[in-house]
Amino acid sequence: MKLILSVEPVRFPLTGIGRYTFELATRLQRSSEITDLRFFAGRRFLPALPTAAEQSDAVHGLKRFVQKNAVAVEAYRRLMPYLRKRALKGHEDHLYHSPNYYLPPFAGRSVATFHDLSPFTWAHCHAPQIARYLQKELKLTLERADALITDSDYTRQELADYFAWPIERIHAVPLASSPEFFPRSAEALRETLARHGLEAGGYSLFVGTIEPRKNLDTLLDAYGKLPLALRKRWPLILTGYHGWRSEAIHQRIAQAQQQGWARYLGFAASEDLPLLYAGARLFTFPSHYEGFGLPVLEAMSSGVPVVCSNSSSLPEVAGQAALMCAPDDVDGLSALLRQGLEDDSWRLAAVEQGLRHAAGFSWERCAQATIEVYQKVSNGR
Repeated sequence: MKLILSVEPVRFPLTGIGRYTFELATRLQRSSEITDLRFFAGRRFLPALPTAAEQSDAVHGLKRFVQKNAVAVEAYRRLMPYLRKRALKGHEDHLYHSPNYYLPPFAGRSVATFHDLSPFTWAHCHAPQIARYLQKELKLTLERADALITDSDYTRQELADYFAWPIERIHAVPLASSPEFFPRSAEALRETLARHGLEAGGYSLFVGTIEPRKNLDTLLDAYGKLPLALRKRWPLILTGYHGWRSEAIHQRIAQAQQQGWARYLGFAASEDLPLLYAGARLFTFPSHYEGFGLPVLEAMSSGVPVVCSNSSSLPEVAGQAALMCAPDDVDGLSALLRQGLEDDSWRLAAVEQGLRHAAGFSWERCAQATIEVYQKVSNGR
């Protein structure tokens, strides 16, 4: 089977889609069923699978500038498909897979991964010009795709219902946590955590883009209801990329930091992130809406108890191993946070159950299930 894989998401900042793309590409390179694998990004083929830079560069800065300009966004939307179509000409005997929603005009068969429907169902949580861009491009993807992949059964059904797309052509393929997420000793964590002013077992953790959809206002409200002594003993540590409309959230975090019970670390380097997970006493993820919720799985793989919301796909990912409540239930979340920090019998059971649950997901299974989708498309099924 000949395959073109778009690897454009493998770049700074390496968010969930970039990690998914990198892990999938790594496994596809090892598959004997893929006889010719080519990596594509922008408007050209790459000689090898890229790795994400650890910090922002000129290209990233330019992209951020363009995203703020509605005219530039629309010009990009109109120009890039034409350039990509030219670059892909002559490769119609390959199957094209976009792991990040967008499908360019392509004469061969194609598959796209839809991670969630937030540009449509949570459009108010995107910058308006970006929401318009995504809505236009994703509707074109639906016209071009031979099949779609989602990260969860929740998103599979949501996609079929929202667009009246044939559900038999949508395939749920769960993600996984990567091998570097595993339990570690306090000694193994000491040096890295010390650089961030942390100690093993001495904090709660949130990992994710700082944006309204992640429901951080509710998290801060709920954490603020805990006794001050408890908050200071186990402060709330947040790490993730600056998202849209995050200014007010950062102001609240700064106020909590002055009171000694919260802190924002910025975007953590990839080599630090697994250790930040493993050093946490509790992981919390009260998001309003997720297509999968990879941080929950990464925390469980790291041997850390989890408190999360029961919205969208998160019950699929968390299983029975996490404490869950409605995303807008401040009092309920506060009670669960306290239980997660203080109830040692629950904590021990949650760690064991979480490790067992997370072990049921793997990137090898993800890659093999993805290859099975390719085969169905190639065979016209």
